[in-house]
Amino acid sequence: MSWFQRSAGPPPVVSVHAPDGGTAAGAAALLTSDRVLTCAHVVNEALGLPQLSTGRPADGDLDVVFARGASRSRARVEVWVPPRSGTAVWHGDLCVLRLAEPAPEWAPPVVWADMTQRQTLRAWHGCGDPVTFADVEMKLLDQEVGYLDGELSGAAIGPGFSGGPLWTPSCRTAVGLVVGRLEPPGGAVAAGHTVRRAWALPWQTVRAELDRVGARAVVTTCRTVRTVPAHDPVGAGLVAVLRELLPAPAARVEPARHLAQELKLDPPQDGSAPTVEELAAELLTTERALPTLSESLVTGPDGRRPGRLNTLLALGRVIEAAGLLSHGEYAFLEERLRDVTAWDNTLPARAAQEALRFTQPPAALCEPVLRPEAVNEVITGLEGCQEGDPGPEDTPRVPSLVHVVEFIAAGLPDTQRQALQDWSNRVCGRLGVHPVARNQRRADARQWAGLRTAPRTRLLARLAAYGPAAPGCFRCRLWQQRPDGSRHRMDTTAGDAPLTAEQVATVIRDGAERLQHDTSSQPPAVDIEVDRAGLHLPVDEWETGRPNDFEPSLPLGVAFQLTLRCPEMSRRVPMRDAERQRRWGDGRGRPLAIGREHVDSREVAALLRSTHLDANQVVLHGPPELRDQLLDLCLALGVPVVLWDREALGHDHAARLAPLAPTGPLHELPGRVHRYRGQTLMAPSAHAARPSLVWEDHTWDGLAHEDPELQLTDPDEGALSR
Repeated sequence: MSWFQRSAGPPPVVSVHAPDGGTAAGAAALLTSDRVLTCAHVVNEALGLPQLSTGRPADGDLDVVFARGASRSRARVEVWVPPRSGTAVWHGDLCVLRLAEPAPEWAPPVVWADMTQRQTLRAWHGCGDPVTFADVEMKLLDQEVGYLDGELSGAAIGPGFSGGPLWTPSCRTAVGLVVGRLEPPGGAVAAGHTVRRAWALPWQTVRAELDRVGARAVVTTCRTVRTVPAHDPVGAGLVAVLRELLPAPAARVEPARHLAQELKLDPPQDGSAPTVEELAAELLTTERALPTLSESLVTGPDGRRPGRLNTLLALGRVIEAAGLLSHGEYAFLEERLRDVTAWDNTLPARAAQEALRFTQPPAALCEPVLRPEAVNEVITGLEGCQEGDPGPEDTPRVPSLVHVVEFIAAGLPDTQRQALQDWSNRVCGRLGVHPVARNQRRADARQWAGLRTAPRTRLLARLAAYGPAAPGCFRCRLWQQRPDGSRHRMDTTAGDAPLTAEQVATVIRDGAERLQHDTSSQPPAVDIEVDRAGLHLPVDEWETGRPNDFEPSLPLGVAFQLTLRCPEMSRRVPMRDAERQRRWGDGRGRPLAIGREHVDSREVAALLRSTHLDANQVVLHGPPELRDQLLDLCLALGVPVVLWDREALGHDHAARLAPLAPTGPLHELPGRVHRYRGQTLMAPSAHAARPSLVWEDHTWDGLAHEDPELQLTDPDEGALSR
């Protein structure tokens, strides 16, 4: 028995049931948090179809059950590989089901390895009862099929086993999928009959079949380890390095016990140590074993880092099971990234876009929002990314995963940032990454984060002219806007009644205070959505009224950071939102200030479509008529940020905006405008400008959340008037 042998209970068994429940039609294997693999004929049986029906089932839900009903999820067919007839057995017969809800966290995806002859394997019936296990030996690999024989004792593979994984004795890896059994002829069983013989699809066949039907992407998301062949050169090199690092049994005791503890194994309690060969076999075949072992080898007997540790870690890069992170490092990062998705689920994708400028990130980071269930996929995907040059003194490069984590950390509040940076320090220290290289990535991340504002609760107010029934009055509806752009409707006491400007300001003030109380945050930023005419309203000057007996009334733009948005332009210019998202990009585009040299809208349009194609901010100067034309032009061309002084009479008044540093750091501009408005209240003669700011950053999605009951421009009722 190996020193690392463990007494393992059954893994969480997954089964496939008919939509109305009932007994299991067969078993299944969890591929990822939202996909399971089973046999096509199991799905046919669950849906009441002929067992070997080849047609892809029509859309219909099945039940996927985990661990004897402890959890269940609805599922639909995603990939279909129909059964193909053969001589004694059939081929193909695979189905990938997509889960409606993620699998429970206590049910980890299967770790796959290639099937080889003479392996001792174990399978469970789909009902999940531990007593139903059946032990078999893989006797023959015949092209696409593996043939299994069971001893004449214990349970045999039979109905209900199909679709389930075939586990190695440790139950840590599976090597294939049970398909069916060869039935003896009818009548009494004779000595010459074949009994207890079943067949399976090896993992290498499953990969090939899914690739054949265009589902390679499914395979790439699966967890796999490398099967070690006889006389493996990597294994021989690993044994040699371990002999140098841990030559004596006494030197192997503590590192091996640390590894066994992290892997949740049950090693001998007699103070013994594994042989070098046993330790090498564990590192070659067990997920994250090698980096986990290396945690206890960072400091050698002389107090310094052993020189051969880097050689061990270099071997880990060619051992598929190794991975980059230890078990503890992985678990810590997974938990922290899930916390990040709850705080700002757009941050990981934005950070990866900046950190990995020349490397393709995992698919989950190519979407604007990171789903919590995709965190595992992101970590394992980034572990496999390689970028950059070696560090100083030919030390290892900073891993792409650490690079991205540094950028994520830079965008977090202090406590969360420090936790991730401490994690980065530990990982880089274990890997031998030079502190100078790590600190350079951290400085880059800090600079990037300085160009961004932290996610903030926002209040969205939509204004529409009430119409002829109440001239000069408005409808006002409120939403809470979350950092990912999703919105939640907020009720107001005003309902649909006509409101004066001051009543609108009071409704917005009350909504903002309620939102601040509910979220225990700083005062929310206020975004006002208006039509084109409404862009010229002095909404920031509307008085909010006294909130209580002690505080005075303040202008809305002084009480809150206030900006404008214009969905009408998105309705009228179909490509506008896509162009606005492109111009926003990573927030680093160039500003364009319109001055005397820009004589008309035709010239400005030429600039925005040529030399200033990357402009994401325009500052408008000039007389009101030209300024109004250019405002419409900039919004139509997708410029996300436009600033102007609505009371300026011409270019001579351009200097009035200078105190706002209009072309300064873009992400600080709303705050600068807010502070300026407060200063205007205290010293109006020294602050003559009346700034208006359109701010339509990446969190705003134009028409995606438009309220169908509220049209911002109603031809029958009239537009907002100035």
